[in-house]
Amino acid sequence: MATYARHVRHQVPVMVGLAETAMSALWQRVPGRRAPDAPLVPGPEIRRILPPRPEALIRDYARHVGADPERYARTLPPHLFPQWSFGLAGKALRGLPYPLARALNAGFRLEIHRPMPAAEPIDVSVRLESIDESERRVKLRQRIRSGTASAPNAQIGYLDVVIPRSRGPSGGGGTKREPALVPEDAEELGRWPLSARAGLSFAQLTGDFNPVHWLRPYARAFGFQSTILHGFSTGARAMEALARARAGGDVHGVPVFEAAFTRPLVLPAAVGVYEGGELDVYVGDRPGERAYLVGSYELGR
Repeated sequence: MATYARHVRHQVPVMVGLAETAMSALWQRVPGRRAPDAPLVPGPEIRRILPPRPEALIRDYARHVGADPERYARTLPPHLFPQWSFGLAGKALRGLPYPLARALNAGFRLEIHRPMPAAEPIDVSVRLESIDESERRVKLRQRIRSGTASAPNAQIGYLDVVIPRSRGPSGGGGTKREPALVPEDAEELGRWPLSARAGLSFAQLTGDFNPVHWLRPYARAFGFQSTILHGFSTGARAMEALARARAGGDVHGVPVFEAAFTRPLVLPAAVGVYEGGELDVYVGDRPGERAYLVGSYELGR
């Protein structure tokens, strides 16, 4: 597998943002610290103008998620948005009265209105959109708007983060949910072999260096047999498979994609993307077995 270590220097803002979120989570545990005020939603908007992404990074990222790099010779892969927004997303969560150290990436929604030119600076803003609390968990949704000077408001992304109320695997009490399955009659749209290094490669391309994705002893300490793939890597690959099968290879022909991450994808693996039902999509080992991702999509008119 190719190494993408040369791109790590471009990930500093992402790593700093994630580190700040981790430090905020640790600060919450300091004895005697004044409890933070109840958060307001929607929260304040954090906005930045960021430099264009390097051409080599875009090319390698496209190849890594199964896309033709020539498709992104002039435009940004829309599912690359975590790479330019994670730094701000971390800032938008700072100071919340929840145990952020236990936060889990639960899924995302991406609405694509137009292609984003790759050569232009990126205008991005992030805000905390909503908070949904129950006995079992807290669900935070962030809204991420991205565009450029010639393509303002080109796409809107939503990130879902879930914080369990307890350390138990079910996140507390309540009725145990049935596992999500790939339908028996689902049609396979594509299949990927994933090496043990797939998590490290995605981290080098996006800046999400959570050790559970690339350091096996760390992943095993958290109860996994080995490292697990980033949810956004699974989502990006699913979008590209849908684009090839249903939109002539153009991911902008899939203007709406929404996904929930339902099970950790342990590496190495070989998994498929499946379509089942009406515009429903799944990622799993095979039909009839548990899914790693369950989602839906819309096609352009």
